[in-house]
Amino acid sequence: MSLSSTEVKKLSQVHKLRIYQPEDINKQESVDFLKGLSPDIFVVVAFGQILSKSILEIPRIMAINLHASELPKYRGAAPINWALIRGETQTGVSIIKMVEKLDAGPLILQRSLDIEDNEDAQVLADRLSKLGSDLLLEALDLIQDNKYKFIVQDEKKATFAPKLKKDDGLIYWDKSAGDLFNLIRGCAIWPSAFTYYQGRILKIHKAKLLHLSVSQLERRPGRILQISKEGIVVATGKGNLLITELQIEGKKRISASDFISGYRISVGNVLGDKNSCNPKKF
Repeated sequence: MSLSSTEVKKLSQVHKLRIYQPEDINKQESVDFLKGLSPDIFVVVAFGQILSKSILEIPRIMAINLHASELPKYRGAAPINWALIRGETQTGVSIIKMVEKLDAGPLILQRSLDIEDNEDAQVLADRLSKLGSDLLLEALDLIQDNKYKFIVQDEKKATFAPKLKKDDGLIYWDKSAGDLFNLIRGCAIWPSAFTYYQGRILKIHKAKLLHLSVSQLERRPGRILQISKEGIVVATGKGNLLITELQIEGKKRISASDFISGYRISVGNVLGDKNSCNPKKF
């Protein structure tokens, strides 16, 4: 729980750049400070506050934002997570002129990439950051040379990616294996997909889809069907998941094989809250 500097701040310190970290970017103190810089352009990337009209009007040219989705899809704080949770096979990055409405400004540039079958939110975020940094430099060159063009976003195609809450990671085992696999991938950075085992929170960090023939008597969502050195096979509402990496409440993240060795877990045990029978909608 100790405070630490972001990589951006560390690099700025190395290059002896001036750093300003207001608690509220929209307070008059912040407005006055930024006006004093007489900026040509603002570049906003992964900033956790919404900029007011007073801030957006400060730069001589415009304020631009790098957003990790193919806008107008997945406007909001968690576009990478929700793209994975909802099973998208493609995403991308967008450079927009900022307006008062969140992520709704006109597009300057956009690039796409395919989502790999087994990558999670952290791996996808790393790939998008590389794509985004290149696109941002390209956009700045266009703006400097006054060669950019605005493309208005189609509001009819807008979808939203709100900030994740802890409960968004709760596993409802009566959903399909595919949906739960995507949930685990999408919640990899935070809050982690989780269930319950013997009254304790059990985070599922990594899993695989698995084809396994079982009888209807054995098939109960959340029931452990098989345990081996490969991992823990759990029945879902449709299909099965092979859990390969997990973490019991209060302990470190470990492989499923280590978990099997250290805890009394056996075929027939059921994961999750028995009283949760209705799947939560994404």
